[in-house]
Amino acid sequence: MELADRFITAITAGDVDSLRSLYAPDAKIWHNGPGEGGGAEQDVEDNLRTLRWLSRNLADFRYEEIRRDPLPDGYVQRHVLRGSLPDGTAIEMAACLFVTVDGAGRIARIEEYADTRGSDPLRALAAAQRAARA
Repeated sequence: MELADRFITAITAGDVDSLRSLYAPDAKIWHNGPGEGGGAEQDVEDNLRTLRWLSRNLADFRYEEIRRDPLPDGYVQRHVLRGSLPDGTAIEMAACLFVTVDGAGRIARIEEYADTRGSDPLRALAAAQRAARA
């Protein structure tokens, strides 16, 4: 599960170069949520922007209560993402990742199922930042 450890460490550090090296070039990252099909899929670059934004906007950004199990072609991870927004609002979001690893040992696909209520403050912050730039 070294890949899983390296992945979480790179996310919380905002280390985009390390993250990019862990993904297969054509990897897809799917997140549950509203909309057609019950979620949205990202390519690597879109996902890296999202993860970079998280690391810049969450103080004390961390994954806790991590539980992992190997799968024949990857692993499943359950965790709770925690941190604080710039205004001090605490974030706590439970999630489950199904990670598929390719033959080269890189992440080829992630399907993330998260408690979307826990991400409401993150969406509100992103919307406020977009409005401020407009």
